[in-house]
Amino acid sequence: MSFAWWIPTIALIVFLATTPSQAQTITDGSDSAFTEVPELKEGFRLLYVQKYPEAREKFSEWTSAHPADPFGFVADAASYLFEEFYRQGVMTSEFFLDDKKFLRGIEGKPDAGRMKNFRDQLTQSRRLANGRLAKDKNDAAGLFALTLAAGMESNADSILEKKHVDGLKRMKEANEHAKRLLAERPDANDAWVAPGSADYIIGCLSSGFRMVLWFGGIHGDKKLGMELVERTAEKGRYLEPFAKVLLALAARREKQNALALKLLRELTEEFPDSPLFAAEYAKAMGRPIPALLKPN
Repeated sequence: MSFAWWIPTIALIVFLATTPSQAQTITDGSDSAFTEVPELKEGFRLLYVQKYPEAREKFSEWTSAHPADPFGFVADAASYLFEEFYRQGVMTSEFFLDDKKFLRGIEGKPDAGRMKNFRDQLTQSRRLANGRLAKDKNDAAGLFALTLAAGMESNADSILEKKHVDGLKRMKEANEHAKRLLAERPDANDAWVAPGSADYIIGCLSSGFRMVLWFGGIHGDKKLGMELVERTAEKGRYLEPFAKVLLALAARREKQNALALKLLRELTEEFPDSPLFAAEYAKAMGRPIPALLKPN
């Protein structure tokens, strides 16, 4: 069985717009995942315009000033994963509309150095997150970091490295953490992209694969998945743009062209410097793609 699992991060990626656990101090910067920190907000904006080294500078400044905050290291890890996705053309209609790529992963291998840096940052984030959860099993910052770390690693395992069994294990781990968070705070709108994207991707599999996963306690529903991702696309904070492009590409797969055009137009208006969003909007409009908009 060979297919890719998306828990977008990039993403593969969950950012929770909730209040941090009162059992932990917030003077260490660990509330950064739940409040709009200008430095981190700018870092994520740089990610959405494909300026990855510049984004990492912002994230590194934050982790240097707040070494006890797991969120900063998760964000740094996301910058490496997003960059590799961009270089491999993962977040494009060519990838989403090709079932072989969409369900099995990229052709070739990812950049080894980039992947090492990605996993090094995840290791640091998990260390800090587990330390917080040892003090408070419901610590929001810790659960958030573990959710995102597992989700991103699931993406990397399945989409980039084509280790589908490992990707499935990480996907289940990410979903378990996400469910705990959403049970407590269903208004954490950025979190809905995790179960939503999983529901959608599983729903795209053949009935035989879905039956196997059903017995393992994993269900899929394309319609429900898109509805959940839409919650983040409408009301998310850090992940709103990511949810929008994910939903737009899913809409193109489902031939919901009006929705895809609306979302891609909004992204190009918000991020006029993004070659990715500009190219996808042009493709959805049936227009030619200028060479300068294509990845190097």
